[in-house]
Parts: sequence; C-alpha cells; structure tokens
Amino acid sequence: MGLLESMNGQTMIQKLSEIEKKRYARNLLVPEIGQKGQLSLKNSSVIIIGAGGLGTASSLYLAAAGVGKIGILDSDLVELSNLQRQVIHNTSTVGLPKVESAKRKLDDLNPLVKIISYHLRISGNNAPGVIKDYDIVIDATDNFKTRYLLNHFCVELNKPFIFGAVYQFSGQMSVFDASKGPCFRCVFKNRPDVEQPDKNKEIGIVGAVPGTIGTLQAVEALKLILKKGNPSVGRLILYDGLEMSFQEILVSKDPDCIDCGNHEGRGED
Repeated sequence: MGLLESMNGQTMIQKLSEIEKKRYARNLLVPEIGQKGQLSLKNSSVIIIGAGGLGTASSLYLAAAGVGKIGILDSDLVELSNLQRQVIHNTSTVGLPKVESAKRKLDDLNPLVKIISYHLRISGNNAPGVIKDYDIVIDATDNFKTRYLLNHFCVELNKPFIFGAVYQFSGQMSVFDASKGPCFRCVFKNRPDVEQPDKNKEIGIVGAVPGTIGTLQAVEALKLILKKGNPSVGRLILYDGLEMSFQEILVSKDPDCIDCGNHEGRGED
C-alpha cells in the first residue's frame, strides 16, 4: 500500500495509485508539484468553516487537487437565494443542510478524497476539537465574531488561518500564521458592533467575487501544503472587481495582541 508511519503517529501514504496518476496528471506535470507534491496533498487536511460562496470555490478546487481530507463546517440550510453565488449547491438540494449538499458534490467530484461534514455552528466549546485534526483552517464565514474565535484557537493550536471576505464587487484575502507573522487580531484589532453580522445579510454580493476570493484561498492552501511560493503572510490582498485591480497592504505583528502577543488576556470572543 506504500504506507509509512509518521512522527506524530499518523499513517502517511507514500505511493500514488494508477487511478490517482491519471486523475492528477496535470498536477504531476507542474514542477512545483510532481509526484512528491501530490503525495503531500494526499497526506494533508484542510477544514473549511462555512459552506457558502467562499467555501464553494475553496472546497471544490482543493478536492479536485487531491487534498486527502477536507472538513466542511456550517449550521445553515441551503436556500434558493444562495444559488446565485454558492454554486456547490443546486436547486435539488434547497432545504438540505449545506454541509450535506456540499459533501454530495465533493464526493461526486473526487471520491478519492475524504470529506467530513460538521452540521453545527462553530463555538468556543467545539472549535478546538474540530480544528486540531486539520493542518490548515480556511475562513469562509461572514462575520467578525466567528473570525476572532477561529483566530484565537488557530494561534493556540499553531494552525495557519486563511482569511477571506467579500463585499459587492470587492474582496480581501490573507494568510494569518502567528508563528511567522501577524494573526487576524493583529490586523483587525477592533471588532465591529454585535449587530454587524445581521447587517451583512442585507448587503448584495456579486456571485463571482466570492468565487474569486475562495479560489485565491485554495491557491494559498495548496502553497502551504506544498511549501512552495510566497504565501500571503504579512500581506493583506485587496481585490476590486469593478476596476479589476489588486492592491497589497503590508501588515505586521502586534506585540501587544491579546491572541498572539505578550498580552495575558484571552481574546476568543
């Protein structure tokens, strides 16, 4: 089977099957991937918090690329208004839990990938138990409260946190890794008022924009797994779809950050 026990006790697969070589043929031709990189993808795991617009693009491309284990967490049901941007779902799955709808699509796309669904709302009680089993956390949420909570536990568990956010024709993306640069709270120090998530539901979003940002999040996850390229650590990427422009803002670690700095307080909420 080409198995090898890793240092942390996990079974690492050291050989691609013939069907995997066919499925990932275009990956294998990329110098930065090849067979070694494809094995790294196969032995990796990513948890996506949110099965909406951002989670649609990131999960589809990570599953297609052959990431071995993908977790999808969301507490909502599919609504008709979701289909304008959340294209992992379809008309026949309206009314189903989003994680069930997403799992159906991903299993069909690539049955070689293990898809684990979590039909629940992320909280301080369940976040550590879920996050600890994955190498990378992708933020596909729509509110700051959840992002601060995810950031807190990603810092605590030493997990990279790939941030994404969208608004009408624009979006933002960054990789937060407190071991190498700033965390989310270093950059977004002040949490908006508690009513902001409800206000977000009244804001329009161009469907292709979360597709764009979610795809960028998937690219960053692949780079982290492959240990190739220059991940967006310490860089906040701003996308303007109307102007078709990208802007990069350099961001730095806050030594007094209550999540990753010298501050003694806890910042999970």
